[in-house]
Amino acid sequence: MSSLAIGLIGFPVMLLLIFLRVPIGLAMLGVGVFGMWIVTGSPNAILSQFKHLTYTTFASYSFSVVPLFLLMGQFATVSGMSAALFRTAAGWLGHRKGGVAMAAVGACTGFGAICGSSLATAATMGQVALPEMRKYGYSGALATGAVAAGGTLGILIPPSVILVIFAVLTEQNIAKLFMAAIVPGILAAVGYAIAIMIYVRVSPESGGTRPRVPYRERWRDLAGIWPVIAVFFIVIGGIYTGIFTPTEAAAIGAAGTAVIALVSRTLSRRKLTDAILQTASATAMIFLIVLGAAALNGFLALSQLPQFAADWVLGQGYNPWVVLTVVLLFYLVLGCVMDSLSMVLLTVPIIFPMMSALDFGLSPDEFAIWFGIIVLIVVEVGLITPPVGMNLVIINSLAKGTRLSETFRGVLPFVTSDIVRTILLVAFPGITLAMVWWLY
Repeated sequence: MSSLAIGLIGFPVMLLLIFLRVPIGLAMLGVGVFGMWIVTGSPNAILSQFKHLTYTTFASYSFSVVPLFLLMGQFATVSGMSAALFRTAAGWLGHRKGGVAMAAVGACTGFGAICGSSLATAATMGQVALPEMRKYGYSGALATGAVAAGGTLGILIPPSVILVIFAVLTEQNIAKLFMAAIVPGILAAVGYAIAIMIYVRVSPESGGTRPRVPYRERWRDLAGIWPVIAVFFIVIGGIYTGIFTPTEAAAIGAAGTAVIALVSRTLSRRKLTDAILQTASATAMIFLIVLGAAALNGFLALSQLPQFAADWVLGQGYNPWVVLTVVLLFYLVLGCVMDSLSMVLLTVPIIFPMMSALDFGLSPDEFAIWFGIIVLIVVEVGLITPPVGMNLVIINSLAKGTRLSETFRGVLPFVTSDIVRTILLVAFPGITLAMVWWLY
């Protein structure tokens, strides 16, 4: 059997293991190890590979940003920033029809700027926003749909752990990817707000209003979220002005959110311990997946599957935009059943070389940045696409008395908004690249 045939068999075997509930990191590691063994015919090659694979994978300076951003998100969660953000947004928008749901989306946008995790943003904001929307007569469908969709902004608004991973995999500039994500993230928030406006006009009984808050209280609440604004501008501004590297900015962000939590007296010794342990646990999970992906990539490189895929697509003469559409549909379907990090690590080493060989009228760096943002958006759409969207399940579990079918129905306008946004960003790459062009 040829090396290419072994590579082609290895991929479905790995997917089968994943669907059998084998942890994805172990599935990739197992297929990678045994695949290299079969291709080389000798276990010595594997032992030689693993002598340096683990060190070379995790000694990368860029990877040190991952636990730091995760720790920053943990401190932000315990500091009460989510409640402050929602209270401020609700004060300015809550008196409008559907305004409390819009406030939830706005708070998710702000919290995503200091959290970097979609699931964490959805879960944290769900605990804050869902009771408030229930209080003012929002339907379970609209309430859960809005929070689930808003949660996806956590991974798009920089800083984003997934963008860091993508940058490392494709050898791209982390700062440029962060900058490229800002406009699509803002468009997502605006699109969700428009979807809520249309929703409450089509179904007026779905959303209520809360009493108008005096302007004095609005400005006081707005002043109360200065820590969020300060952390975001220090971290992101420091990166783009060249004062900090992304890793240094992550360390400063983690320290800053810790100080804020201490000053607000929400960071007890127990919460500090929990934050560190949860960060360590999440980091270990991510690094196991990264190690499994490194082993799998070594196997695929030996089998020459990525090169074969790229050559085959080029040889067919397909229109690049048709290929891109098929790839994005593949990501959309896969995103319904797999978390975003696993999907990026699993597919990028195969799909990125294939797509890079096609001509989209962009330079290699511009294409990598644009493609990375598009892929991330479509992956996140998968998190809110029925029937298996992970954000939907998490938010529905927090909304007692709301059936899962209601959550599925409530998220459909937001999925439609995401599809429209994706088409817009695919058709006009300049929207994604404008900030990068402006700064670089």
